[in-house]
Amino acid sequence: MSDTTHDGGVALGTPPSADEGLGPAQLAAKYGLTVSGARPGLFEYVRQLWGRRHFILAFSRAKLTAQYSQAKLGQLWQVVTPLLNACVYYLIFGLILGTREGIPDDVFVPFLVTGVFVFTFTQSSVMAGVRSISGNLGLVRALHFPRASLPVSFSLQQLQQLLFSMIVLVTVAIIFGSYPSLSWLLVIPALILQFVFNTGLALIMARLGSKTPDLAQLMPFIMRTWMYASGVMFSIPVMLKDKPQWIADVLQYNPAAVYMDLVRFAMIDGYGSENLPDHVWAVGLGWALLLGAVGFVYFWKAEERYGRG
Repeated sequence: MSDTTHDGGVALGTPPSADEGLGPAQLAAKYGLTVSGARPGLFEYVRQLWGRRHFILAFSRAKLTAQYSQAKLGQLWQVVTPLLNACVYYLIFGLILGTREGIPDDVFVPFLVTGVFVFTFTQSSVMAGVRSISGNLGLVRALHFPRASLPVSFSLQQLQQLLFSMIVLVTVAIIFGSYPSLSWLLVIPALILQFVFNTGLALIMARLGSKTPDLAQLMPFIMRTWMYASGVMFSIPVMLKDKPQWIADVLQYNPAAVYMDLVRFAMIDGYGSENLPDHVWAVGLGWALLLGAVGFVYFWKAEERYGRG
């Protein structure tokens, strides 16, 4: 191909490119290009996540250490905060509002402390999950790693914090006459199930919070409502004995109430199986598997969109 110039000369044109007419996908295939940060397959994603297990553990420990680094009491606030909450709830609900109805005096205090500590485990995991992506955009945009590492790490951080709080819970139980026994070993599977449930819920909230930062402002109201509906400071069957049975069933089978009941049953001598809903272990397992699987897949579906836009 040639063109005639203004002085009568002949200029050679650019020969047609071999890539002319190829679409973006065809060009990428021709030159072996791939999408940066593309979502891997589900099983490959699990493999990558397992490969980052040391990072997940180290990150959770670092966050736990830094959480109270500016406070004079430091890590003691991990125990003091939920204990102070329990004291406030005992004053307001136990003494003033009389929610101790149906619960012996020597059982109510460990009942209340257990409820506060166990529910705080879920509450803190959810709140940390909401901010796990939106609050760490610098890390997300700078490094390539499975983004699920962040909400999983924050849930692990809350589990470690609960384990510190268990020192107080054990002390309270012993003071009020519940001594260590084989039933206390049931706390281990109960907390494992709750951790899986919390992690699944944190993954769901992490994806939602990554696109809607205002969700972090709404969640405290949602979590407070959930706490009041879960029997943290009262016995659901006793308080709702005059209400339709289906209301008590809905509240007792909600996951927060289920995991609190499992830990209470394991640690408190005066809290027998008559206080538990039917098939409570199966329900706890079901909630953990359902939220764990759904949360993981739901988060993975948006893997390539985190930190963009």
